[in-house]
Order: sequence, then C-alpha cells, then structure tokens
Amino acid sequence: MTPTERIRNFCIIAHIDHGKSTLADQFLLRTGTISPREFREQVLDDMDIERERGITIQMHPVTIYYSCSRPGTSDAITYELNLIDTPGHADFNYEVSRSLAACEGAILLVDATQGVQAQTVHNAFLAMEAGLVIVPVVNKIDLPIARPEETVLEMEHSLAIDPKEVLFCSAKTGQGVDEVMRALLERIPPPTGTAEAPLRALVFNSHFDTYRGVVVYVRVKEGILRRGQRIRFMRTGREYEVQEVGQFRPAMKPCEALGPGQVGYLTAIIKNIQDVRIGDTVTDAHRPAPEPLPGYKEPKPMVYSGLYPVNNADFEALREALARLSLNDSSFTWQPETSEGLGFGFRCGFLGMLHREIIQERIERESGLELVHTAPNVTYEIVLRNGETIQVKTPQDVPDAGQIAEFREPIVRINFIIPAENIGAIMQLCVEKRGTFIRTEYLSPTRAMLVFEMPLAEVIYDLYDKLKSITRGYGTMDYEFIGYRPADLVKLDILVHGKRVDALSTIVHRSQAERRGRALVKKLRREIARHQFEIAIQAAIGSRVIARETIAPLRKNVTAKCYGGDITRKRKLWARQAEGKKRLKQVGQVEIPQEAFLAVLSEDEEN
Repeated sequence: MTPTERIRNFCIIAHIDHGKSTLADQFLLRTGTISPREFREQVLDDMDIERERGITIQMHPVTIYYSCSRPGTSDAITYELNLIDTPGHADFNYEVSRSLAACEGAILLVDATQGVQAQTVHNAFLAMEAGLVIVPVVNKIDLPIARPEETVLEMEHSLAIDPKEVLFCSAKTGQGVDEVMRALLERIPPPTGTAEAPLRALVFNSHFDTYRGVVVYVRVKEGILRRGQRIRFMRTGREYEVQEVGQFRPAMKPCEALGPGQVGYLTAIIKNIQDVRIGDTVTDAHRPAPEPLPGYKEPKPMVYSGLYPVNNADFEALREALARLSLNDSSFTWQPETSEGLGFGFRCGFLGMLHREIIQERIERESGLELVHTAPNVTYEIVLRNGETIQVKTPQDVPDAGQIAEFREPIVRINFIIPAENIGAIMQLCVEKRGTFIRTEYLSPTRAMLVFEMPLAEVIYDLYDKLKSITRGYGTMDYEFIGYRPADLVKLDILVHGKRVDALSTIVHRSQAERRGRALVKKLRREIARHQFEIAIQAAIGSRVIARETIAPLRKNVTAKCYGGDITRKRKLWARQAEGKKRLKQVGQVEIPQEAFLAVLSEDEEN
C-alpha cells in the first residue's frame, strides 16, 4: 500500500474533443504504464463506438506510478497517480460528477484553437463546487492556428482563473506534459484518511463481468480493503466476502489490499448489479463505520423513447439485450409497453439524445437486431384537481383535460458560446423556441456567451443542428435541468377512421398544436393506402378536431355492363353501391402499415 502523502487523485475535464483522452495516453506512455509497442490512440476508450466516434462515453480509471527526484537532491520518490478520464458531452455529466467525488484535483483542459467552450464552463463550475483544486492547462499549442494568449484571457474572464497558473502543452507531441505532471504533484493535495479508522469506500462505478459477476469500482476514503474481508454495502445492507481487490493498470491487476486514498476495484461474486448502488459506501461487516459517505443524486432520465423490434419475433432477444446493457449503464431505464401500430416493445429512458443514439447503436451492433424507435418525448408533471402531482412519461398517460389543474414542462438553463456576429440570429432562434433571455457575456471581442432558459422539449429535437448551421460549426451549447414550470400544454391525438392511434399521440404547446396537427395528418394521408370506403384522418385536442384530411375510396365501375337503355337501372346499381359503402364504412377496419408509423415518426424528428 502506498502512503497517502504519495498519492494524488485527479480527473481530466474539458469540452468535447479538447484532448482529454490524448493527454491521458501521454501520461500512460511517460510513466511506462504502457510500452510504445502497446500504445495506440485513446488507450482508455475501449468501446468500439468510443474509438469510432472519437468521444469518451464512460469514465475510465487508471493507476500510474510516476518517479521524480526531490528538489535539490538526486533521491527519487515514486508517486501513485489515480487518473479518471471523463466524458465531455453534456449527456454524460452524470459520469463527470461521479469522477469528481473520487478526486482531490482536476486538470481543466482547454483547446488553444477553440478557446473556452460551453462544456468547459459547466465542468469547471462542477469541479469548483466539489471543492477540487483546478490545474488549468491549454492544449494543442503546436497547431499553426493556436491562440494560447487569447485562450488564457477567456479563461480569466469566464472562470476567474489566474493567468500565472495556466500551463501549456501539446498532448499529441508530448510538449509540456512533464511540466503538467510536476504541477499535479505540487498543487493537488494528498488524500486525507487513516488506515486505523473503520473501512469506508465510495462506490463510483460498476460493470458486469460474465465470469466474476459485478466488478465494483471504489475509492477508499478510510480504513483498508483486503481480499477475504467480509464487507457490507451500507445502503442495501447486503454482505459479501471479497474475492479479489486490485487496481486498473490500465487492465485490472489484482493486489493484496487497497489503503486510504487508493482507487481500484473489488469482486465478491455479486450476481445482480441491482445489489450495487452507485454512491453507496462499502464498510467492514464486523467493524462497520458509524455513517456512510455522501453519495450522488440518482440520475433522472430526461428523454423517453420507445424501442420496438422490426420483427415481433425478436421481442425476447431485445429484452435480453436491454438487460445486458443496463448492467453497465445505471442511468439507462426500460420497461415493456405495447403499441397498436408497432406491437410489443419497450419504453426507454435516456439522459439525452446522444445517449439515446449510443444505446440504440450498441444494441443493433451487439445483438444484431433491427430496431424502430418512436419520436422522443420528455417527462412532464401534471397537478390534478385533487392536489396530487403525477409524472407523465408518455402521451398515453395524460389524464382527461377535466382532471388537470396544471400542466408543467421541464425547463433547462442553456449556455451558448458563439461568434459575436451570430448573436442576433441565435437570439431569434431561442425566442422561436419559447426561450427566456437571461444574460450575455463577452469572453473576447469576437466571442460571446448567451444564457437562456428554455423548455427541454424544444432543445432535444433540432436545436443543436440549427446552432451549428447558423454559426457554421463554431457555436457550442451546454444545458442543465433546473426544474418544472407551468405551461399551456395539450395532448394532440391522431384519429384514423374515428379511432385514436396511441403511437402517434404527442404533447405540444397549444400555440404549435394546429401546425403540428396539420403536418401529421398530411403525412398520414400520403402513407395510408386507399380502402373500399372513405377514411377520415383527424388531429384533435380532446373532443375538438383541429385538422382533417380525407382519403377517397376506391371506385369500381358497377355500370360497366349496362349498354344504353333506361337510366333507372344505372341509378339502382349506384344506390346499391352507395349503401354497401356506407355499411362498410361503419364496420370496416383501416389497416395502418408499419411504414406509415415510421415515416411519420422520422419526418416528425426531421421537422
């Protein structure tokens, strides 16, 4: 076990694509944790999707040993550095907050070519609120278009960082990386905690291994965690015997014990990942700690969407795939549901749209299933007339209008960092999206930060794409959930031949209901085949129809065999045909093909 004064626990936080994983790779290479032969880009990003997209999706801890000489002597001291590489995308903020709780310091990395971005500001404030020591670093100084001096001024203005403390490096070439490592040792304090105290270890992550069961990632705060020890999870009360403890080097490497301040893993033949809660405290079953460590807020899914197999025979295979995926992702939720148009499927909860996209791609790759996903919707709150407050995750759960006293929608505070020339266009876009202006800050003469409060439902569809389009790729955004607020919302139903189609119901603002309703019925008219009788497609709010399209019936020439003669014979045949169509209209069933649902849902997302 390493003495606590020689341990440093830190994470790397930054905006997307500012070089977190590349800097982590340099640390591994410089300290000999991996050899040049084993080196590859994004060593810690071990998922195929992470490597293909060039983004970090899950946090990755690693323990490295760094030897340096004492000042003024030739004696070398070996330090244990526990590094946690964190994601940069807003959807994975939950991963960042968990890694911060396991550290005493954070490297705040800023790209010298892009400057301070939206996620840079958000993650920096998260680290400051957690009481971490910030080591500011400007990366990519080797690029011809780098502007390190401007970047330092932006960091000083937006984050109140002292320019004298800022370090410069190039994670790609290795320039300045040794100075960053020395700064970690000098600035970040060693962890506190004694080996004599009762064991308290924070659970900050877990994953399921087919052969070992649940692998629990822990940061030991006090006491010692040993192999063969009887442990208890303080929140669930479950007890196990530790089979193996170890560290990430970066592969899992067993050791005899983990002491105060050390980061590692334990296995204890835990068969069900639901028995391990992120944020729980591990203690000694025979000598328990008096109180647990402060944990984390449970992640709340903000976006819900239905996942259905294209082939209904794949329903059980999809269930197994979702169960496997939820073992490694505690923020992903799912439950079975049925739809008239799509059959049997699952209602899934995600942290955001990228999270939803990643989950779907992983299922399709790992299980080989073809999936249909319904239009995403957010969670609403409804206050009933009897005073009860309920949460609504699907439009089908909305009660009758007569029972609703107040309809509330989720609101987010959203930060845009954009070129100053685009301020007017972005403000107009936000007003169209029902946003409320909060403030404008100039980071430099050419870049500004706009802050708005906006309904989450308006953010998840196409706001990011429109931002990139308006700013020609230079704008970034980041948002955080701030609460629910009352709004004039309605449930928009689609009726086909007088019957409600649940899969096409949506919750919209009253001011947009008519436009959305007209667009939906027009699309359905194009997709539903003509029948022997007239079909009415209607959009309705409660009992009030706000849009209608009609599909004309197929016509058969019943008088084709009549050659001349009295017109009354033809009239009898036409009357009989009209009577038959009337009767068929009353009892006929309209078949809505699955392609119609898919077309409506996909076009709805595009719009």
